[in-house]
Amino acid sequence: MVRVPKLNPADAATALRNPLAFIAARWTPQSRTVQRAALAALVMSVVIVGTGGAVRLTGSGLGCPTWPECTDGSLTPTNALSYHSAIEFGNRMLTYVLCAAVGWAIIAARSQKPYRRSLTRLGWAQFWLVMGNAILGGIVVLVGLNPYTVAAHFLLATALITVAGVMWQRTREGDGVPRPLVGKAVQQLVWFLVVASALLITAGTIVTGAGPHAGDSSDVKRIPIDWETVAKLHSVFAWIVVTLTFALWFVLKAVDAPKGPLDRTRDLFVILLAQGVIGYVQYFTHLPEAMVGLHMLGSCLVWIGVLRVLLSLRERPDATLDLPGPSAEVTVGTRA
Repeated sequence: MVRVPKLNPADAATALRNPLAFIAARWTPQSRTVQRAALAALVMSVVIVGTGGAVRLTGSGLGCPTWPECTDGSLTPTNALSYHSAIEFGNRMLTYVLCAAVGWAIIAARSQKPYRRSLTRLGWAQFWLVMGNAILGGIVVLVGLNPYTVAAHFLLATALITVAGVMWQRTREGDGVPRPLVGKAVQQLVWFLVVASALLITAGTIVTGAGPHAGDSSDVKRIPIDWETVAKLHSVFAWIVVTLTFALWFVLKAVDAPKGPLDRTRDLFVILLAQGVIGYVQYFTHLPEAMVGLHMLGSCLVWIGVLRVLLSLRERPDATLDLPGPSAEVTVGTRA
């Protein structure tokens, strides 16, 4: 049996005062560990969107009718409540799993050598987004699933996916000055793609807020517009995104772009085709819950695909410091 070493009073005080620095001084994770931690946070940020969609599509949005408790006087569902309460409460509990994944990413990034402040900041940005969205989720319940707050809840979750995706990419790069791999015209085309994709997702949240899946069987207020009209606008944005992606691939081939941007654009095109099929099937089958749930997950994958295309347009080597003599290049960590 191996005894756990005792901390002396000075170490204990350090651990209490700054636990991240205490861990970083005693542990150096491999680069692969940091990458996996960032990926775990990204995966959980997508999973929480999926379970949140399940809450709404099963009509369980008010399964726990108050917040932060599930019912008045109880943090957990009571026997008097239905299975809707279990679904809603399960989604709330997954927030702790998400926090654990984000916390693991923060610890791994903080402990990496050399220290990369940019990675740690991205981890903390995820933490505060999770906290903000948890509070917003509580507000959603307290205001009876107001569709505008539900839409904001989803958009904030998309912001979390954005930061998590950037962190995952940054764990596989250095901290040197970004070097563009394509010309400015191609970069501008990709930014048009990013903007169109953001409008596509925003229109999708409006369709959700106006559509039939209100999140509860009670008379829940909806956005007072014709959801089918907004769905057609959503479809227009989808075709714009598909067209821009298709054009981007041909432009990248024409300028003999590196393999990375080409592969990421191809991946995005495949995701868009699958998402388009799901979208049209759900529309013409009158929005069955399973198809709507798949479409929500597809929305997350589309946005991640767009981010990967954007981030593939440049490379970031390790930061270097040129010194005279035989050893002219010494890798150093950035603190910017």
